[in-house]
Parts: sequence; C-alpha cells; structure tokens
Amino acid sequence: MKKNVLVGVCGGIAGYKTCELVRLLVKSGYKVKVMMTPSAGQFVAPLTFQTLSQNPVYQNMFALIQEKSVEHIALAQWADLCVIAPLSASTLGKLACGICDNLLTTVVCALAQKTPVVLAPAMNDNMWKNPIVQDNTAKLKKIAGYLIVGPQKGELACGSYGEGRMAEPDAILEQIKKIR
Repeated sequence: MKKNVLVGVCGGIAGYKTCELVRLLVKSGYKVKVMMTPSAGQFVAPLTFQTLSQNPVYQNMFALIQEKSVEHIALAQWADLCVIAPLSASTLGKLACGICDNLLTTVVCALAQKTPVVLAPAMNDNMWKNPIVQDNTAKLKKIAGYLIVGPQKGELACGSYGEGRMAEPDAILEQIKKIR
C-alpha cells in the first residue's frame, strides 16, 4: 500500500470536498501532505488542510523545507502517490503541456512518472466539454501513471446540471487504494 500521499488542491469551489478526502486518507492510515495553487486558498484556508493532515501546507515554490532541501524536489521524493482534487481546467492544461509555473505543477513534473498521479477534475460542464479541455484530458490519459477519476454528472455550483462535479471523496479514496 502506498503510504505517503501528496494532495494537490486547485482553485475551485469543490475544494471543500478535498477536506473530506484528506480526512479519509489520514483515517485510512496514509501520511498526507497538502500543496495548494495560489488560487486554492481563496476557497479553503490552508489552516484547514494543515489541521486535517497534521502537516504544513505547501504553497510557495521557493520556500525551503530544510536548509538544504528544495521544496518541489523534496515533496516529489517524499510522495508515493499524488492526487489532485479538485483539478481545474487551468492546471489540467498546464500538466498536459508541461508548464511548471507554480508549486503544484512543478512538483508533478518532478515526479517524473515514478509516482502515480490521480486527477479529479471539477469545473462547469461547458468548460469540461470544451474541445481543448477534452484534448488535454486525452493527452494525460495516454501517459503512464495518470489516472483520471470523474468528473460526475450532477448539480454544479453555478446552479446548472451536467458533467463537471468532482468525484466524491470516498470514490477517489477507493481508486487510490487500488494503486499498488
């Protein structure tokens, strides 16, 4: 069983579900560290994830964990598995194109396919259906080590109904448990 889970959180209202995912991971015996994109903290406070994970929350690509440790490399070396929930259209595109402009995208690049990455997209249904988003999703599906969970159909934060809801935390956890 993979023990060290690195949870990436992108900006999106579905971030509240990631709090439950972190709680479930810890309860299941995983060691969890959370990293957030700059916009993620607009939806859920880093202190919430710090409390749930019992670890510092990582947001700054240039901060040091220890005096001689570069954060994005240290996090990539620590992780047995990475999950990004919610995964925004913006971060999905960055991952598909190898753009490393924040801590989360840089860490995922540094994982260098040695570590499985579970992606849980969450966005408006029109954004999800966008051909560019679909092309980026297809591109990541072809790369070994990426597993996409969801999105699901349901009521969206904007009030519409469609495919774009982040998969439920227990469904994401079940996918994580299947990865050896």
